[in-house]
Amino acid sequence: MAKGTGIAERVETLITPCVSALGYCIWDVEYVKEGAEWYLRITIDSDAGIGIDDCERVSHAITPIIDEADPIEDFYYLEVSSPGIERVLRKPEHFSASIGSDVEVRLYAPDEKKRKAYTGTLAAYDGKSIAVCCEGETIVFPCEKVSKVRTVYDFSKNVNKEGKSEI
Repeated sequence: MAKGTGIAERVETLITPCVSALGYCIWDVEYVKEGAEWYLRITIDSDAGIGIDDCERVSHAITPIIDEADPIEDFYYLEVSSPGIERVLRKPEHFSASIGSDVEVRLYAPDEKKRKAYTGTLAAYDGKSIAVCCEGETIVFPCEKVSKVRTVYDFSKNVNKEGKSEI
C-alpha cells in the first residue's frame, strides 16, 4: 500500500461525520506528493453543488479534527475542493452513479489498437472491469489496466441561441 493511501483512508474516516453533519459528502480524499510537497486533498460534494464558501466552511471545520488526531507526520498543504463537472471516478459508488454518462478512460499502456484513451458512455462497472460504449461497440477494460476514468462534459449541449453557456 502506498504511503498516501493509508493516510487518506484514516483522514476520510476521521472527517466523514463532521463533513456529513455540515450537509456535504466526501467525494474523495488523497494524500499525494508533488515535487517536494505533500498535499491532503479533500473533495466534497452536495446535491446543491459546491462553491468556494462551502470549501472554506469544510476546511475550517475539519482542520481541528485532523490536527487533534495528527495522522500525518509530514508538513502538508490542505486543499478542499469540489469534484467539478468533469470528475474523476475512483470509488464503486462513483461508477454506479455515472452509468449512462460520457466518460474518458485512460489506460496505463496502449492496448492492441495502440490506444491509451477512449471516450464513450459508461455502460457497466462490476469492480473488476469497466464497460464503455465507444464508436458503436462496447469495450470492456479490466480495472488493473485503467489508470483513470473521468466524466466528460459536452459544453456544446448547454449553449443558448446566442452561443452563450447556460451553466
